[in-house]
Amino acid sequence: MAGDTFRVALSGDFLKPDGSPTYSDFDLAPLYQAPGVEVAFLESRNPLSAEQLEGFDALILLAHRFTAGSVPKGGRLSVVARFGVGYDTVDVPACTEAGIALVITPDGVRRPVAVSVITLMLALTGKLMAKDRLTRMAAPGFAQRSNHMGVGLVGRTLGSLGIGNIGAEVFRMARPFEMKFLAHDPYADAGVARDLGIELVGIEELFRRSDVLSVSCPLTEDTRHIVNAERIALMKPTAYLINTARGPIVDQKALTSALQQNRIAGAGLDVLEQEPPDADDPILELDNVILAPHALCWTDQCFAGNGAADVKAVLDVMHGREPRGVVNREVLASEQWKRRLADYASRFGK
Repeated sequence: MAGDTFRVALSGDFLKPDGSPTYSDFDLAPLYQAPGVEVAFLESRNPLSAEQLEGFDALILLAHRFTAGSVPKGGRLSVVARFGVGYDTVDVPACTEAGIALVITPDGVRRPVAVSVITLMLALTGKLMAKDRLTRMAAPGFAQRSNHMGVGLVGRTLGSLGIGNIGAEVFRMARPFEMKFLAHDPYADAGVARDLGIELVGIEELFRRSDVLSVSCPLTEDTRHIVNAERIALMKPTAYLINTARGPIVDQKALTSALQQNRIAGAGLDVLEQEPPDADDPILELDNVILAPHALCWTDQCFAGNGAADVKAVLDVMHGREPRGVVNREVLASEQWKRRLADYASRFGK
């Protein structure tokens, strides 16, 4: 590698059309102040092109896609740091083949997304949206209060499809509600499940027994439509489904049908199969679903945390250190990666 500058690119969607920051809570000062670092914002293209990324050592990526055609031919790009934990917009095999580490920010989103799950659970079981509408009707609405009784949580069953970083945090936060805990996760840490009092069950049993079922798994080919018509049909008519992960994990047509026929009590969705949805999407008309635009966890603390984690990962690579949150960990064992890290360490120090 040539030069004494570590060049960091940020995808163009980190800037508004007027050139101001899209998210002011993303503090770039540590990059600007680090000796030997050059920072540049890319032209806003989706997907990113290889030509744009030529000559850069690191990329901090917001929502734009990184495909096989985004990999620069010069071989200098070493790390792609995603702003968040979802990486379905990144071609992971292409990164691995090129010796590029893909990094995500689990520490930045763990608590904010878990708070989103708890928020939806409380709003659904407390009939918050219905009671808001009643109040706005004044006296006629108040007269209907008895028809919208909420559901108490003590002794009810909270289920989670996945107990990784976020799923486990949901259970930690739900402890004071004195609920029973269920989860299905083929990659579950048995020790974490035991410590949190979670009963690990098969996927069908999870759907049958949960009073509130939260989706907390990544979107992969194996999990696409894992929440399908057959599994939704196993749920109690009094149960609620919550999805704050990725929309395509749930077969939205099947869920919409179940909600239209009141075969489950309701749903809370921060994600949809198509984002944004078509204006005539039938799910938008239902009053037994709470919707958010894939932004319920978006808080000042969430974005500050994501940004800080990405900046730290980039600077760790610059100084020859292995970053946290690497998705394609096989890259770390490759000779190409080891040579790159050794070169960075020799040029920029530990």
